[in-house]
Amino acid sequence: MRTGELLGAGRSADVYALDEKWVLRRYRDGMDATPEWAVMCYLSAHGYPVPRLGPRDAATPRHDLVLQRLTGPTMLRALLSGDLSAAEAGALLAGLLAELHTVPARLSPRPEDRILHLDLHPDNVMLTPGGPVVIDWSNTGEGAPAVDRAMSSLILAQVAVDPRSPASAGARALLDALVPHLSASGGIPARHLAEAASHRTANPTTSPHEMALVPRAASLITELTA
Repeated sequence: MRTGELLGAGRSADVYALDEKWVLRRYRDGMDATPEWAVMCYLSAHGYPVPRLGPRDAATPRHDLVLQRLTGPTMLRALLSGDLSAAEAGALLAGLLAELHTVPARLSPRPEDRILHLDLHPDNVMLTPGGPVVIDWSNTGEGAPAVDRAMSSLILAQVAVDPRSPASAGARALLDALVPHLSASGGIPARHLAEAASHRTANPTTSPHEMALVPRAASLITELTA
């Protein structure tokens, strides 16, 4: 598929402009995007805020996704610019997790399982004129909602305890704002925090430096939820 301007580059995929309405998300390693597309279709049918999906057929390369071109900053950019406070972002992030966890699992036979994002953090939320939209469903899974709550907290905590990160203070402020909302939604039991930590360290895009921060990050979450 012919692409236009490179709009963004993540750890595993690049996003290119197609026209004013659509973008192409392409995995560099050829990872199959079909499962991600299926989950996003399912979530869209349940009214969850994901980007609209373009057509996909047998001719579509397996590593490509055609997605709605969104306008507006990421939650991270809004936090850094001061347009969004940590308190506002914490409530919004918790609300998006809670809303997601009302959607039943698509494949799991266990009635208590839900769709999980497993990477829901401020850089994966776009603040569009029509409301927040959650992007990047490459890590999605199914299981206990507490694992998703733990993962979002763990990602923030890793930044908060990282002495190299200029965003550590902001991440800690957001984590402090987020945790009370998550506690009200069911909290983060120790076994689910351990499961999230295991997922995090097993992710091939996690750097050795980030892996080394996981135990300290998990300890911080345990302190905040005690």
